[in-house]
Amino acid sequence: MTLPRVPGLVGELVAEFAGTAVIILFGVGVVAQVVAGGTGEFDSIAWAWGLGVTLGVYVAGRISGAHLNPAVTLALAVFKGFEWRKVLPYALAQTAGAFVAALIIRWNYSEVLSRFDPGFTSKSQGVFSTLPGAGVTEWGALRDQIIGTALLLFLILAVTDARNSLPGANMAPLIVGLIVVAIGMAFAVNAGYAINPARDFGPRLASFLTGYETAFQDAGGYPYFWVPIVGPLVGGVIGAGLYELTIGRFLPSEEAPEPGALATERPEPAVEPARA
Repeated sequence: MTLPRVPGLVGELVAEFAGTAVIILFGVGVVAQVVAGGTGEFDSIAWAWGLGVTLGVYVAGRISGAHLNPAVTLALAVFKGFEWRKVLPYALAQTAGAFVAALIIRWNYSEVLSRFDPGFTSKSQGVFSTLPGAGVTEWGALRDQIIGTALLLFLILAVTDARNSLPGANMAPLIVGLIVVAIGMAFAVNAGYAINPARDFGPRLASFLTGYETAFQDAGGYPYFWVPIVGPLVGGVIGAGLYELTIGRFLPSEEAPEPGALATERPEPAVEPARA
């Protein structure tokens, strides 16, 4: 049975929901396995998050541009002509996808989490959302999130700009995933490299509603939840701006793809070639 096609914004929001959910299923799932289950190590976490991003972009890219991150959506609205009326709906769809996926992981790993941390404290809260590292203040974590997300957006624009040297054979999603792997390996200690407000807030809310009473705080009781929201939003705009300032304005002018869409594949020809 073929379902009727859902055009326009509704289809885009469903794609953003689904793509972000895929990221969280792999990302939060691997942290639950490593931290609470004792299987794997940090490299497992970095690679699973990156592969989750790759697969999420492949899921949503053709329909919505696969932002999968409010920081990406905001930066594209500021610098790439993405429609401002879509920014909030995209962010809500992304957060909802992360929330639902985190609920699935919370349910699937309920026995493991209960055994590892019966009180559902900050000991296992890091499975779902980020926390500052030992000795790192909220301002240090904010700095870290700004830098990490700035790097993310700078590199995403570099590999998806149709005027630049695009990865061939629709390989851009894989490259974007590798960017996330690299950021995780280089920027995880201070604040857990959320670099995505939806990725952090959706699972944080899911954990709060399922027994983690201190989910919005850090281990010291500070209301930390705002850091991985504000930091990535600010950092994303900074990174996209730096790309335009240092690279984008020097590239040749060519017909660009639809505003706000990530160029995950090369533009199709204007006239369909004859089929044999």
